[in-house]
This record gives sequence, structure tokens and C-alpha cells, in this order.
Amino acid sequence: MKKLTIKSWALDDRPREKLVAKGKTALSDAELIAILIGSGNREESAVALSKRILQHVGNNLNQLAKLSVEELMQFKGIGEAKAISITTALELGKRRHFEEENVISKITSSSDVCRLMQPVIGDLQHEEFWVLYLNNSNKVLAKHQLSKGGLTATLVDIRLLYKRALELYALGIVLCHNHPSGKLKPSNLDIQLTQKIKAAGSTLDIKILDHLIITEKAYFSFADEGII
Repeated sequence: MKKLTIKSWALDDRPREKLVAKGKTALSDAELIAILIGSGNREESAVALSKRILQHVGNNLNQLAKLSVEELMQFKGIGEAKAISITTALELGKRRHFEEENVISKITSSSDVCRLMQPVIGDLQHEEFWVLYLNNSNKVLAKHQLSKGGLTATLVDIRLLYKRALELYALGIVLCHNHPSGKLKPSNLDIQLTQKIKAAGSTLDIKILDHLIITEKAYFSFADEGII
């Protein structure tokens, strides 16, 4: 029994032809993924297989993007090449979103910081600590990954943080890190680290404007909560 390829379907059911005839917005997520993988397996079409994969992640593309190549290959009909195609397409989508948000050049609120950084660190499975360096008009001079850690913590070298600030002649900084657990409440270590960085900056006349804890769906602002 042969695989159910897209070419064997009725014309109205072919997602490639549907895209050309009706436009990309007319296709469902499953149909778009079906175009990427081209064929299903002996029991199901590419669309049916794509629907099953999506159901596995609650029909959530963000959750699908978290699956590794090896995890995708656990689905019958998905080999390494197809898994790589899915992973690549989702990563390109993420990068496009990041570029669209990256037009923010001036920080006026915590929501601006979230819009800039959530696409970068919001859905990571490990912690990363980033710093936004600002001039006296709160325009972003640079954003820099200071450290990358494990599931629950990351080490921060305050000397490197301020070395970069001095090189950029930054007058303000915003701290950002993610919580892979999804919990927004800052830990005692988060609070202590923030105060330590703030104290070091005061001697250099570099102000910490905020510290955000970012998750996939929300954020916590130290400044908004009055604890910085």
C-alpha cells in the first residue's frame, strides 16, 4: 500500500493548489504543515498526519515549535527530513516575528520591553539573562545576552554587564530574564541580584530602569510593582 501523497488527492483537497487559488490565509495550520511534509503514511494523508501532530500539542504552534527533531520523528510518517522542514519553518516564523517587534527603538514602558524581548526568550526551556542598554532618551543602544543557564538559574557577571555599559556610554539599563517554569513571581535570588546590580550602577551614574521576568504569555515588571 502506497503512501497517500498530495498528488493523489482530489483537486479541491490539495493544499498547494488551494494556496495558489485562494491565498495563504485560506489554509489551516494543518494544511500548511501538510505542504511542508508532502506526504503522510500508509494509513493517513499529510493533512491527517498534520492534524494529529497539532492535536498532540493542543493545536498550539508555539508548543509545536518546542518539539525537537527527535520528538517530531516519533510520529509515524515523519522522518528526519520532514522533521527538519517543520522545525525550520517554525523558526523562520519566530525570527520574522522578532524582526517585526525589533523596530522598537525607544523604551517608554515595561510593555515595550516585553514586546522586544518576549519573542527572544519567552518560550525558551532554559534561563537566559539579557540587558538592554539605553541612552539618556531611553533609546535602545544595544541588547546583549549576558548569560545562559539551566532550567532554573543563570549566573550573572555584574562586571561584564557594566563593562559593556561603559563601552556604549549607556546611562540606563533594563534587565530581563525568563522563567521556563512559567512562574512570574521573582525569587529571593532575583531580588537580591537586582539590588546588587542597582548598587553597582549607582556609583557609575547608570540607572536601572526596570527588571522584567518574562514567560511565554506574560511578564513581571519590578518597576511596575515598585520593588526596584
